[in-house]
Amino acid sequence: MLGVMSVNQALLAAEERGLDLVEVSPNASPPVCRIMDYGKYKYQASKRAAEAKKKSARVDIKEVKMRPKTEDHDFQVKVRNALRFLEDGNKVKVTVMFRGREVTHPEFGYALMKRVADEVADIAVVEMTPRMAGRFMTMVIAPKKK
Repeated sequence: MLGVMSVNQALLAAEERGLDLVEVSPNASPPVCRIMDYGKYKYQASKRAAEAKKKSARVDIKEVKMRPKTEDHDFQVKVRNALRFLEDGNKVKVTVMFRGREVTHPEFGYALMKRVADEVADIAVVEMTPRMAGRFMTMVIAPKKK
């Protein structure tokens, strides 16, 4: 703490020490400045930003594909995979693929999507409701917030 001084005095004090005069709080009255090594300050700030980015969780979207006539055992395997993805913190895109004339009966796809949503209801929420896009019906489920 060097106290209140003019800009010229502060610049001279910084120059004597071989450091930089950095304005920390320009809106204060009077403005607050620090005498520091600006290059070192920028380096430490970038290191902190990189560390924060590394610690932030990345959410991927995993996909589980089915057909309207998927049998019970295969359905359970797909649901187990979806549960594993959700427990890892990822979102899951559930896709029902229609072939041939199956596309004329989207109610089978909606029923399958409802079954999936019911199976994972205890650890996940439906983020995007089932909707048709061409020959595919998709739904996105996300893990519940803890």
